[in-house]
Amino acid sequence: SQSRQVASEGARSLAFGSLSAVGLVAGRRWCWHRGSPSVLAQHCCASLCPGEGYSRESRWPRDAMLGGVRRAVGAGGAVLRRRLSTALATESTIGDKAQPYVASCTFVGINSSVATPELVVQEPEEYPVFPVFRLLTPDGAVAPGAVLPDLDRATWVDMYRSMCELQTMDTIFYNSQRQGRISFYMTCSGEEAAGIGSAAALRPEDTIVAQYRELGVFTWRGFTIQNVADQLFSNELGHGKGRQMPMHIGSRELNIQTISSPLATQLPQAVGAAYAKKHDSEPSVMVCYFGEGAASEGDFHAALNFASTLEVPVIFFCRNNGYAISTSTKEQYRGDGIAARAVGYGMHAIRVDGNDLAAVFTATQAARNLAISKSKPVLIEAMTYRIGHHSTSDDSTRYRKIEEIRQYKEESDPVARFYNFMCQNQWWDQAQEEQLRQDTKAQVLKALETAEARNKPPLSEVFSDVYDKKPSHLVEQEESLIRHLEKHPGKY
Repeated sequence: SQSRQVASEGARSLAFGSLSAVGLVAGRRWCWHRGSPSVLAQHCCASLCPGEGYSRESRWPRDAMLGGVRRAVGAGGAVLRRRLSTALATESTIGDKAQPYVASCTFVGINSSVATPELVVQEPEEYPVFPVFRLLTPDGAVAPGAVLPDLDRATWVDMYRSMCELQTMDTIFYNSQRQGRISFYMTCSGEEAAGIGSAAALRPEDTIVAQYRELGVFTWRGFTIQNVADQLFSNELGHGKGRQMPMHIGSRELNIQTISSPLATQLPQAVGAAYAKKHDSEPSVMVCYFGEGAASEGDFHAALNFASTLEVPVIFFCRNNGYAISTSTKEQYRGDGIAARAVGYGMHAIRVDGNDLAAVFTATQAARNLAISKSKPVLIEAMTYRIGHHSTSDDSTRYRKIEEIRQYKEESDPVARFYNFMCQNQWWDQAQEEQLRQDTKAQVLKALETAEARNKPPLSEVFSDVYDKKPSHLVEQEESLIRHLEKHPGKY
């Protein structure tokens, strides 16, 4: 009968996965990219009816299948959906009336779902790509329909000044390492807006655990240029007293934990601290900064799962700058970046243009409000680009083209974008720009000279800050080292 013929067509189409109800979009994409509905229909017949449908003498099943599939695909899928429903309806009948089998189902391991006799193989291409939140276009204009955060002119100017200050520090401190005056440095070139825009949206009571490219976060909170220079020279006033690498800083006064070199260790630590914050009377959040390279570590997945299941107020701020030292994102993952992973762990997620200062501020502010109001984690993926080398120990031209770096520098520089925005609003002009650059350069150079002239920490600092009261075994080690140095004065 006609109904059974349609059901047969639907069942055969169901066997061809790209034309199933769930694979409908994939089937249409096949048409768009590889041929017309007729071509796809013939492909279906060849797949479903091998050896019995392509001679001119044989009219069935070729004609029926070819016509049915062509009509279904050409109509945009509505016909195919009805035919598949009819095909499925034959599996469950009440008397002579066919009933489609669809039932809700609940399992301990998942949220509520739907049971169906159709085999569904999810394809990653069928999921929508995470959008990028943007308020300012690359030339600094306000994007159509964008609503800027309600900030006064003075705050916008302060944020811009901080980005310029960071740029100047990067230039001078990087060159000082090349001159042999300091041992190591890591720039934030191209990522200034990600750090300063996010830090400006936080509160002093929010605790920060950072990686090693968050210098802008420190300076926004009050870490001075002189503090930075002292740490780089490992002098007696530097944070860590010479026991940490340059750029591995922290500040108890500013509520920022000390940076450690191993990737991703700070992520599960942030979750544990956020669990404690969840029970504090004063609402605040933990903010954990890291790069997309750290998201390739196992600690990333453990941290996100812990945060989601424990429902703690933590913001995971991922700077996706395209490279984990020399490893590009193409070598790191095949999925839709980092934000999509958060959804897989049942977590709220935001993807933002990390070169857009206004958008980063707005996204971080929204994430903070969400984390506090719901006591749940939020992940922010800031899309940016690392203009500089990974560090002074790296030569990035060995694994990426200079033309690529120049292109992103010209098209995506966050400082230039916000400069244009300020000028368009008549909040800034070229004279102010030149004065700011001149003053900042003088401040950084003075801090550099001052830090370089200061004494190094005494030998006793090697053994301090381990215990409140120095135990006997540390006293013995210190005395042994002193005797060794006295015996070999010319070796050290």
